[in-house]
Amino acid sequence: MDYIYFDNAASTPLRKEVKEYMLELMDGAYGNPSSTHAQGRKAKVILESSRKSIAKNLDCLPAEIIFCSGGTEADNAAISLAISDLGVQRILTSPLEHHAVLHAADRWAKHFNISVEILAVDEKGRIDLEALETKLANGPKTLVSLMHGNNEIGNLLDLEKVGNLCREHEAFFHSDTVQTLGHFPMSLKNLPVDFATASSHKFHGPKGVGFLYIDRRVKVSSFITGGAQERGLRGGTESIVQIGGLARALELACADMDQDRAYILDLKRRFWEGLKALFPKAYTNGLSGEYDESLYTVLSVSIPELAQDSMLLFNLDLKGIAVSGGSACSSGSVQKSHVIAAMNPQHEDSVLRFSFSRNNTLEEVQKVLDVLKEMKAKL
Repeated sequence: MDYIYFDNAASTPLRKEVKEYMLELMDGAYGNPSSTHAQGRKAKVILESSRKSIAKNLDCLPAEIIFCSGGTEADNAAISLAISDLGVQRILTSPLEHHAVLHAADRWAKHFNISVEILAVDEKGRIDLEALETKLANGPKTLVSLMHGNNEIGNLLDLEKVGNLCREHEAFFHSDTVQTLGHFPMSLKNLPVDFATASSHKFHGPKGVGFLYIDRRVKVSSFITGGAQERGLRGGTESIVQIGGLARALELACADMDQDRAYILDLKRRFWEGLKALFPKAYTNGLSGEYDESLYTVLSVSIPELAQDSMLLFNLDLKGIAVSGGSACSSGSVQKSHVIAAMNPQHEDSVLRFSFSRNNTLEEVQKVLDVLKEMKAKL
């Protein structure tokens, strides 16, 4: 059975060219980049050339890129550093953020005895930016933490608008850009963002590696101690194989970005049109159906006609189709998505998140629609 993978917002398959490059590094760059001998120097060259490649593609300085294990670590580091080193006394965030931000904000706020304030969102997941401006004008030193692209509903945030508000009121701005780096053109030099985060496996790179961008004007100390690696900010021997894979994946993603975006958006549009024709009552969650205001990779839908099928995800998996739902399993219990609940606490319909990549095809789109049609016929 051919497996259809429509869960690319969770993780993308490793790109062939990236895998081949990583295999080269496994055999030829096994030295510690902190060592002064030939193998160490070779590894150091790869480390810094990877950093330079990333900086070039994101239009920032190489010194502003700090390698780490991925988006969760980077989000945690940005929040903890803002509090411990920058004098932040308040965090403004939204109920739609990834738990890497929400849980980190709660933890560090309790540890340092500062406040966390949650901004209101409407039924489409749009953040009240007027309320944000009002709060910024009245309060202590603040960190604003708002994601660029929502991983569940695909909503996009205007980074420039929010960042300018933060600059105007001397607040720091952290954005979880895990879903957008490698998918949208970005000039970090020209964006009013103090911290941004990335995870390689969201753009066909390896898992377990990412980076934290810290604007050169932001002065912070280490968040992992024990060594002088990463400008003294994150101790620990760097994984040259993973970092090299990250840099190569981002390089390829940026080179193919326009072509991939047009192709993937067409898949998303055709799938939604086919789904709507099959299930007239189906609707999108958040702004995922607004193509200019959402991630072109993500489509979150609810299908009232299939609401009685409590085994929907399981049955799709049995048919060889991987998608995500709007709930998370925790300790054996099913919990409603905190994102969906924040937009509409009364939301009861089943939620499916289909997320696409350059690897998917129109044939796969039609096969999934055919399977859903079969499910409908059995109701």
